[in-house]
Amino acid sequence: MPHEYSKARIAQGVFYIVCASFCFALMGMLVHFAGDIPFMQKAFFRNVIAFFIACVVLIKEQREGKHPFVLPRGSICLLFLRSLAGSLALFGNFYTLDKINIADASILNKMSPFFAVVFSFVLLGEKIMPVPLAAICISIAGAALVIKPSFDIAAMLPALVGFLGGAGAGFAYACVRRLRTINVNGKLIIACFSLLSLLLAVPFLLFRFSPMTGRQLLIMFGAGIAAAGGQFFITAAYGAAPAAKISIFDYSQILFSSLMGYIAFGQIPDAMSFAGYAVIIAMAIVVFVYNRRHSDY
Repeated sequence: MPHEYSKARIAQGVFYIVCASFCFALMGMLVHFAGDIPFMQKAFFRNVIAFFIACVVLIKEQREGKHPFVLPRGSICLLFLRSLAGSLALFGNFYTLDKINIADASILNKMSPFFAVVFSFVLLGEKIMPVPLAAICISIAGAALVIKPSFDIAAMLPALVGFLGGAGAGFAYACVRRLRTINVNGKLIIACFSLLSLLLAVPFLLFRFSPMTGRQLLIMFGAGIAAAGGQFFITAAYGAAPAAKISIFDYSQILFSSLMGYIAFGQIPDAMSFAGYAVIIAMAIVVFVYNRRHSDY
């Protein structure tokens, strides 16, 4: 591949991943902005749109003769685990978005790449080299600055749930990597995840459904569209350029979330949270630079 073409593809990948970060930050702001709707109800409406879009694309591919519904041997269990972990991570993220400022919720969710490294070791047998391992340990210390551990469990619970949600997302990403190596269709993975999330949310809706105003319905529709846009752009980003070249730009979501939180809600993270952001992003940069130096791309 020509060097100029390579640079163009990388620039395209960076653009797409920044667009994805903006979309996910916008989704977080809208989820918070929707007000006093139960978080499971918010997650349900967010996933209805994602499920619908994934199904439309899958049906189109089936009609084109691409056979997107084929599941290789051994993929069903892994697909279920990915869907379950992704659902729990999504619920945790939405719960956290309801309870703390959206920048804190965003940075805790961005622990997922570090956990993906750990779970890739378990699922894929990928080695964890000393530099990424040290970065993982230090990033957890950074997350502790955001969580602010204390004996007041109620006060730290939302941040802790957000942290565990990041771990769940990391497990889900590792499952996706494994599923993609055995050629499971990416849109099918999204559809299964969205469907399981919807099914898990139904019992909560039966007992805790909160009537929504027209304004809230519109906001949640916007959140679903933003999430779908984020999913589209993140897929396009990693299709355009290798992760080793562009993954660090995913952390631009922290900037977008901070700006949106301040503009929409007057949220200003405290000094410990800013310190935690700095530690986590610094460790992400360390891993990014390390991966670039050890990448074949």
